[in-house]
Amino acid sequence: MPTPGRSRIRPSSHLYHRFVTTAADGAHRPRLPDSLRLGPVHLTVSTLDGSIAFYERALGLRVHDRDGRVATMGTGGEDLVVVVEEPGAAPGGRHAGLYHYALRFEERRELARAVKRLATTQTRIEGASDHGVSEAIYLRDVDDNGIELYADRPRERWPPPRVGGERVEMYTIALDMPELMRCIEAEEPRAHAGAGVVVGHVHLHVGDVEQALAFYRDVLGFEVMVNLGNAVFVSAGGYHHHLGFNVWLGRDVQPRPSRAAGLREWTVLLASREELAAVRARVAAAGLEVHAHRGGFLVRDPWETAVAFRVG
Repeated sequence: MPTPGRSRIRPSSHLYHRFVTTAADGAHRPRLPDSLRLGPVHLTVSTLDGSIAFYERALGLRVHDRDGRVATMGTGGEDLVVVVEEPGAAPGGRHAGLYHYALRFEERRELARAVKRLATTQTRIEGASDHGVSEAIYLRDVDDNGIELYADRPRERWPPPRVGGERVEMYTIALDMPELMRCIEAEEPRAHAGAGVVVGHVHLHVGDVEQALAFYRDVLGFEVMVNLGNAVFVSAGGYHHHLGFNVWLGRDVQPRPSRAAGLREWTVLLASREELAAVRARVAAAGLEVHAHRGGFLVRDPWETAVAFRVG
């Protein structure tokens, strides 16, 4: 059930229909700035020490700061992951919110080093895929939070779209792991991830694709890159995706329970206060609750998944 005191957007609601009718014409839809990038993801975890140990050992991240039940982690530069301890938090289950968040490596050999680190630490992976635009490894942390580690191919090598209306082709085939690992075959394992890792995208479970489009495209201003019907990938600046959302858990999916492990919020970074103000004005004009947050603002999607906007 929804958290008390919060309203959900349903397909039959006046607010939902206003999203659709005010931005139905693609020429008049808002657009987020091309310079957009993503900031840290904030996760609820059951034990802080256990999560820190996993992220240090398996992913090679470092603790940037620790204060009580909160730790920020990264590779020595900007924060990438913020873990917040909720003792006894249940593992992720069948609810809206995080499918996975993705850490993007600056170059392919860094992804190969990450794979070697996972093998050395005997960390189980769930999959290894070639998506045409990128090569990716999938795994889960100790609280069942989904993680993707990936490296992009150069943009000029991205597959062109084969379906009308799509802006890029993304597919899923098996990753050629031996070929990937050949680029570092003579190297010893490295305990720490190199600099240049960023949050590349976030992928969410939602309960309705059209509702999600009404929020993420028609209000926030993401552009659709690929629409598969049951999953959509959106971005700014022509990137293959900064955000994906799917209905693979079913169309009756409910918000994440407040004390369950999972995504607390994800972060969009804009280049200026003017860009931030423009997005905030659109959110307010749509009748959504806007909360001051970390020098910017926070808003929730129809399934109460929080996205924070700030300058960075």
